[in-house]
Amino acid sequence: MAELKFKNVVKAYGKTEVIHGLDLEIKDREFLVLVGPSGCGKSTLLRMVAGLEEISGGTIAIDGRVVNDVAPKDRGLSMVFQNYALYPHMNVFDNMSFGLKLSKTPKAEIQERVAEVAAILGLEDLLKRKPHELSGGQRQRVAMGRAMVRKPAIFLFDEPLSNLDAKLRIQMRAEIKLLHQRVDSTVIYVTHDQVEAMTLADRIVVLRDGYIEQVGTPLDLFSKPANTFVAGFIGTPPMNLLPCRIAREETGTFAAFEGGLKIPVPDREGVDLPDGLDVVMGLRAEEIVPADNGGEPGKWSCTGEVKVAEPLGHETHLHMDIMGISLLSKSEGKRLFTPKEKLTLTLNLREMHLFDAASGQVIYQS
Repeated sequence: MAELKFKNVVKAYGKTEVIHGLDLEIKDREFLVLVGPSGCGKSTLLRMVAGLEEISGGTIAIDGRVVNDVAPKDRGLSMVFQNYALYPHMNVFDNMSFGLKLSKTPKAEIQERVAEVAAILGLEDLLKRKPHELSGGQRQRVAMGRAMVRKPAIFLFDEPLSNLDAKLRIQMRAEIKLLHQRVDSTVIYVTHDQVEAMTLADRIVVLRDGYIEQVGTPLDLFSKPANTFVAGFIGTPPMNLLPCRIAREETGTFAAFEGGLKIPVPDREGVDLPDGLDVVMGLRAEEIVPADNGGEPGKWSCTGEVKVAEPLGHETHLHMDIMGISLLSKSEGKRLFTPKEKLTLTLNLREMHLFDAASGQVIYQS
């Protein structure tokens, strides 16, 4: 068992508070990702779990045991750092076994554990090499192996892939996910990359300025963001967020924009949108496509002009102008577009989100 509970956790440096009364429960064997922009407090939170930062207030408990004053080595954790933190004068075997030697683990058990983990991570042929003889991905696997041989109840990952190139990051993401399936331990993973968060996590915690903005599964956060910050942070590309005003007319309710554009707002049970309310309309690029099928249920069409086309092969991102409103649309990748080309766009209004302009909180979504 490796449940982790934060209760009213505070972290302050002098008079500056960077974590503000945080409450969070992490389930046994869960892969939980802490994500947010630089300075949001995610690495500080991880270091408090590891015992590398003192807690200014509240409690952190592992399986019901408060660990505020427990030494890092006695918490049953292993941490994988961004910079690998390997000993340059030791070979792979010695790096992986160093912690076990310090804890006076019998030699035969050390050999067995290192061999087992090396086989899982594909390091069997590299055990005699020094870190400078390894690639970036191999060094990261060694750092992961050093954590795994201790058989911790909880793995802590602090932006472990940020120093790798794009291709290697994709490969290592898959390896980390496989690692979690094999070792069946609780994982807390810190990243600023929302793609890593979406692909790895059972649940994601979105942080901003030391506060939790939203907790949920990747699909929950993608489909039902709690506010404009989450809507703009989760998803590639980010959600279109367009300031407008509610206009109630005899023919229905509309999101009215400067310049005259009016987009119908479908009726939603239990939601009453007052006339004149300032809102932010949210719609993802994949719900705005070049087509002429506005007659379908929940679909609505309008004409826009291509400003910039970004072909990515499998899809094309289109920066569009609709009556002075700039937004991002998506198209299938093989179609060619030219600047100033006029297109009919179909909007899937069933996936519309409306956020209160003052608070940023969601007030309308499917």
